[in-house]
Amino acid sequence: MPAHKHTHDHGHGHDHDPDQNLSLENGEDHVRHHLGHDSSSKTLLIALLLTLGFACVEVVAGFWSGSLALLSDAAHMVTDATSLGLAAAAAWLARRPPSLQHSYGLVRAEVLAALINSLAMLVLIGFIVYEALERFSTPQPIAGGTVVVVAVIGLIVNLIVAWTLHHGVHTLNSRAALLHVLGDALGSVAAITAGIVILATGWTPIDPLLSLFVALLISISALRLLREVVHVLMEGVPLNIKLEAVGHDLAALPGVLRVHDLHVWTLSTGTLALSAHLEIRSLSDWPNLLESARQTLASRHGIRHVTLQPEALAAAPMVRAPYPPRPI
Repeated sequence: MPAHKHTHDHGHGHDHDPDQNLSLENGEDHVRHHLGHDSSSKTLLIALLLTLGFACVEVVAGFWSGSLALLSDAAHMVTDATSLGLAAAAAWLARRPPSLQHSYGLVRAEVLAALINSLAMLVLIGFIVYEALERFSTPQPIAGGTVVVVAVIGLIVNLIVAWTLHHGVHTLNSRAALLHVLGDALGSVAAITAGIVILATGWTPIDPLLSLFVALLISISALRLLREVVHVLMEGVPLNIKLEAVGHDLAALPGVLRVHDLHVWTLSTGTLALSAHLEIRSLSDWPNLLESARQTLASRHGIRHVTLQPEALAAAPMVRAPYPPRPI
């Protein structure tokens, strides 16, 4: 029987032949991979430096002015900086080719870092909520003017970072980071509002009240991130993929009888992998079927790291697949 043929990350095939030289990645595709991620890394690094730099300014100003709203907004900016750092690290790691020790490369480092980040943010949220509740019972003097000035500058920085990300290379990482930054801009608006209210009325409880609001924003992002990270670590089907639709699309290809042992998982942000067994009428049809399957998975589902194993009808297992072709 011919050797089983597979297609991998960029659509190039490999035969399971022991005499064949080991090739982990296609050179031309890897060069294009480098160029795209180089540009993405630079954009994300600029955004990271701007965000982290001003987060430090907000921390100092928050302690000096006594504003918890500024401190909580600074915490939100730190979460943004962390997400930008993770995105930049992912783009850098994506440039590293797979090796004999790490056949997928080091893309999972992003997932582990995201897990640590989300757990750390939940601890930080607990601290903000505790401090806010304490300040309701023991109000402290707040320099409203300082709060307004620093928060306005923070809003400008957020808008600059958002503009930088919007005009950079559009990847799933950068788009997720952009959402974080826009959420932080809302936190800056909350701090501005607190400062204006304190200047106009002297009502200081507005500061911890809006701090709780910003903490809520952070908690939503942190819990969503934690949920996604755990889902990835558990090798769950990506949230944007319907496994049944993928199976039916493969089974509907001409010459495919059934599909079984279908698995789809996330390697890293924006990189999905798939493996499946395809029962086919004749192994001689496999080269054309392989190309059709690769194009279908890439165009309809965004899956490009694909491993498919053909099985002639006579060699197929007795237990049939859950994905026969859709009825016409």
